[in-house]
Amino acid sequence: MDYIWTPWRYRYIAEAGKSVGCIFCDAPAANQDAETLIVLRGVKNYVILNRFPYTSGHVMIVPYAHTADFGRLDSETSTEIMQLAQRMQAALDVTYHPQGYNLGMNLGRSAGAGIADHLHMHLLPRWTGDTNFMTSIAETRLEPEELAITYARLRRALEL
Repeated sequence: MDYIWTPWRYRYIAEAGKSVGCIFCDAPAANQDAETLIVLRGVKNYVILNRFPYTSGHVMIVPYAHTADFGRLDSETSTEIMQLAQRMQAALDVTYHPQGYNLGMNLGRSAGAGIADHLHMHLLPRWTGDTNFMTSIAETRLEPEELAITYARLRRALEL
């Protein structure tokens, strides 16, 4: 059996199942964007790196308002979600040159939402062959870049 050393994932395992409030409410309230990995703030929403990304550059667009009900978002919030997704796609294009994207929401636990009480939209850059045997057979993902580097690269791209 092969072992892959991933000590940064221990925090996720150790904290799994513990109730700590809402991470999507706590992150912007902390006003420590580099530490909480918020790469961009809008008026009604913000963009944050996924701490457990499927691919390098995996971001989430999150409303400041705590809600799980997509149907009740006001038009300003839902419009800004799409505008921020477009802006982030442009930054990801310049930074990573992906061959495609996944964009979407998992609404509710049954739909795969890991944080079901606060809706958020995922934007994932994709490349041909990025789902290799590690993902499909070993149920393991390998990320080539630390989140701090991803954060710095995307912040630079957004400033251009």
